[in-house]
Parts: sequence; structure tokens; C-alpha cells
Amino acid sequence: MIEVINLTKQYGQHKAIDNISFTVEKGEILGFLGPNGAGKSTTMNIITGYISATEGTVKVDGYDILEQPEEVKKRIGYLPELPPLYMEMTVEEYLKFVCHIKKVKPQKQKEVLGKVMNAVKITDMRKRLIKNLSKGYRQRVGLAQAMIGEPQVLILDEPTVGLDPKQIIEIRNVIKSLGKDHTIILSSHILSEVSAVCDRVLIINKGKIVAIDTPENLAKRLSQSNKMLLRIKASKDKALNIVKGVKSVKTAEITGSREPNTIDIVVEGKEGLDIREDLFYAFKSTDYPILMMKSLDLTLEEIFLQVTTQEQAIDHESISISEENDAQHEETDGQQREDGEDVSNN
Repeated sequence: MIEVINLTKQYGQHKAIDNISFTVEKGEILGFLGPNGAGKSTTMNIITGYISATEGTVKVDGYDILEQPEEVKKRIGYLPELPPLYMEMTVEEYLKFVCHIKKVKPQKQKEVLGKVMNAVKITDMRKRLIKNLSKGYRQRVGLAQAMIGEPQVLILDEPTVGLDPKQIIEIRNVIKSLGKDHTIILSSHILSEVSAVCDRVLIINKGKIVAIDTPENLAKRLSQSNKMLLRIKASKDKALNIVKGVKSVKTAEITGSREPNTIDIVVEGKEGLDIREDLFYAFKSTDYPILMMKSLDLTLEEIFLQVTTQEQAIDHESISISEENDAQHEETDGQQREDGEDVSNN
């Protein structure tokens, strides 16, 4: 549905985004993550046609954003970080204005407004002034304006920023329901939100894509281990002896007791082996039940920190190598100057 091909945006000597490529399939929700200044908003602004790229191509439903901008914009609904609302209008007046801007036929406006207001649950607020709405409801109105015109693609930039936990859950549920009928790019700093809502995650850092996959696959690729947390209804010694007797287990470490008469153990399997079945059968033949078996894959927060920190480490290493080379050149130049002086003095 969305194709981004070799996209670059340069401001003077600074590259806000540097030769990035990715696709978003129809009906997919893609989480777009990165530190401040990583290039997220720049990329989204180029996809929407708000700014142009220095190099590269963006296609939406097969239409090129530069060659057929009107066709692309018909297919995109955009919610920027600060929704473009007119505070002195009522919700209904504002959405009618958006219908006019997006060239919705007058005879269809009532149906369109009813549909989008119902989708984001603001029908009861239609006669209220926008300035009198809570921030959560203003975000809903912003989301409603993005949906007008039945766009196939929704691009949402920090849709839950500044909301309280209850409002975040409400907007998150709305976005998840919209994913059934729309292709969505969701930019957010709330990583638990991205993990709960998105099918895939793209992480960008310093203008380059450093990871793109499902949260589960990223965790498997980056954790380089197979760890499980077990809660066993048994004494410490008995539980540990059984676990250590399983051939596929590499290490076992007791982490304490959270419930009466139980023990928690972190178990790491040997590389490439799934230890869950072996552990199940090992305890099945005993009188000590497994009350909990939980994977200890990396969280999205840990994945984010790992891939962005790796990039910074690579940059520092490159800088160090560059500085070392500069120092060697200076030393060589200095030696050549000294040799030249010795020759002239002779």
C-alpha cells in the first residue's frame, strides 16, 4: 500500500533521513519509533506530501507523491502531533468544514459525519465547542478529521501525547479498531502502546532504519538467548534439581518466592533449543506443578535502547578511528617537516 524507496531529505549538510526504504502492506499497522530528531516526522511529512524529498520516491496505492499528488492525498488521512482544530467551532461545524476541504459531496456529508463520529465515539459531543472539550476528546476530533474522505491510509503522529492513562487506552482501542479497515503508520514514544497495537515496528535513528520486524521477531533476534521464568510449587532444592536434570537446560537461577510454597527460577536453554516441552514433561512425572511459565524475551523498550545504542557505539567507533587516522597524519606531517628542516640546515 505504501512504498518508500531510497528516500533522502537533506538540509544543507545535514541529512534528516538518509536513503531509507520500506513498505507497509494493506491493512497493516506499522509502529514508527525513534529518538527525538531521528527523522520520524520528516518521513511522515514527505509521505503526506507536506514537504518534498531531496531524493527518492514515495508511492501510495501505486501513485507517486510527486507525479500524482492529488491522487495520493485523496488516499491519506493525517493526524499531526498538534491536531489542526478551530477552537471557536463546534465539533460538527469543524468536521463539516473538513468535508468541504476534502471535497465530500454535500449529499454524502451527513452519512460521512455520522460514520466518523461514531467510529471515534464523539457523536454526543457534536454540538460542543472544541475549546470546551478535554484533550482526549480533541484528539478524537483530530482523528475524525483524518478519517473524513474515507482514506485508505492513516498517518498518526503521537496521537496519545499528553493524554492521561484512561484517555490513552481509549484512543489506543480506537486505533486498533481502525486497523481493520485502514493501513496505519503510528508514531509514538509510548512503546507499550506500539507493542499492543502494531503488527510491525520500524526503528529509525539518525536518519537511518536500524530495525524493522514484528516485536516478537526483534526480541528473538536481539536477545540471543532462550530464557523462561518458571514458578514451581516445590521447595528450592527439589525444583532446582529437576530443572538441572533437563538436558536442554543451559543454566538455572533461583530468583526468590512470590507466592507461598513456591519458588521462581529463571531457566536458560541451550542455543537453538525450545526448552518448554522438556520442562513440562520433567515436572509432569513429579508431584510439583508448574504454576507459571513465562518467556523472558526483550521488551520493546529494551529492543529500542539496544538498537539505538548500537548505532551510537558504531558512530563513536568511527569517530575514534577517524581521530586516530588524523593523529597519525599529523604525526607523519610533523616528522616530514622536521626531516625537511634537518636537510635544509645541513
